[in-house]
Amino acid sequence: MGRKLVLITGPTASGKTDLSIELALKYGSPVISCDSRQIYKEMKIGTAPPNNEQLKAVKHYFIHSHSIFDYYTAGRYELEAISLLEELFVNHPVLVMVGGSGLYADAVCYGMDDFPCADIALRDELTKRLEKEGVESLRKELKMLDPESYQHIDIANPQRVLRALEVTIGTGRKFSSFKSFSKKERSFVVERVNLDIPRDELYNRINRRVDRMMESGLLEEAKSLYVYRHLTALKTVGYKELFDFFEGKCTVDEAVELIKRDTRRYAKRQITWFKRYE
Repeated sequence: MGRKLVLITGPTASGKTDLSIELALKYGSPVISCDSRQIYKEMKIGTAPPNNEQLKAVKHYFIHSHSIFDYYTAGRYELEAISLLEELFVNHPVLVMVGGSGLYADAVCYGMDDFPCADIALRDELTKRLEKEGVESLRKELKMLDPESYQHIDIANPQRVLRALEVTIGTGRKFSSFKSFSKKERSFVVERVNLDIPRDELYNRINRRVDRMMESGLLEEAKSLYVYRHLTALKTVGYKELFDFFEGKCTVDEAVELIKRDTRRYAKRQITWFKRYE
């Protein structure tokens, strides 16, 4: 049908935003974000969204479009993003999408399996367990109840473990049983552009960007959101470390170093995820 989605992926701080602006201007396209945190309007500094100049240069979608109080998932993103793409393709034969959230990118390219809605009460209970007992306790239970999910999901991500356990306990069916592993048909082709830069340079960029965030007011932003720290959206690198500082668990300098370390670790997981498509 001649419709193409140019999908720019890669680790955080690799230059995705700059390239997306360049290609959007080249193709006369808006930019559609597939970042699971830049979508939240209350998190304007710690998620490293496009700056005001970049937002003015090109129309952006899914940047500061939702609230941390919304229950938002990759499945919901799939529905909203595909609907938007179908509208935009009417006037744009080529569209540019960019982001570092592998699950959101996959939702658009291949579709999500139809998992049950969240059981809020059960999620709250598991969240309290996570905070009190740590993720290892939830991992052990998931390994016992659904070993297949334990082997295949990112068990380093507490929210992935929590969600798998929530579905398994809440439905009485294994989380893995909801996965069909079948790709959905799309009305467009996807051209992937995965950015890869030397690891030392990437880590230096991450460290410098964290310093700029702190200079831009990340500490104050995190302080204003501290009361909502139980929300899933705020269990995010850059915020959770500063929440620990507010609770006296570390100094502010230690929190900044932890943000840098945890961001580097996140970048490594992103690199591993996107390498599957090379």
